[in-house]
Amino acid sequence: MDSPADSTASDHPADERDRDDEGRARNARPRDGLGRPLPYGAEGVPRQPEGVVRAPDETVAEAQRLLDEGKPFHAHEVFEDAWKSGPEEERELWRGLAQLAVGLTHAARGNATGGARLLRRGAGAVTEWAASEHGQRRPYGVDTHAVARWARELARDVEDGAPVDAGTRAPRLRG
Repeated sequence: MDSPADSTASDHPADERDRDDEGRARNARPRDGLGRPLPYGAEGVPRQPEGVVRAPDETVAEAQRLLDEGKPFHAHEVFEDAWKSGPEEERELWRGLAQLAVGLTHAARGNATGGARLLRRGAGAVTEWAASEHGQRRPYGVDTHAVARWARELARDVEDGAPVDAGTRAPRLRG
């Protein structure tokens, strides 16, 4: 029989790391809607599968759905998939959008400093990409100027101490 030091309440061995099918370390703990780990055995929200290759329009639609549901952490994972699997010339766009989603995540968790910093970094990345040689103002219908403006405004609100509800403050990616 395991001693209490060897396992958690759900009999997950304390000395074993969670691993995916390829053997990579992957935390299998359930997560809440903002991506915070919950205790093993707790009821969490379904996690986004990683490494999904989607068409850009599907990426935007799925991320918007998750943002509207108050799940910016999960939306960031969708953007991260596009960042990692998309064409090189679009990586900064998707990375910037992922940073915006993570910034909203931190802001909703109450981390004003980290949230504001990531919101501004993402706004800068999206704006810079739109002005670049390969950039566009409305790639896949995403209004880069409006999204960057949303992020900067939210960053100011967060720094002023305003509480953030992720679903209520989610951006409208397509305006």
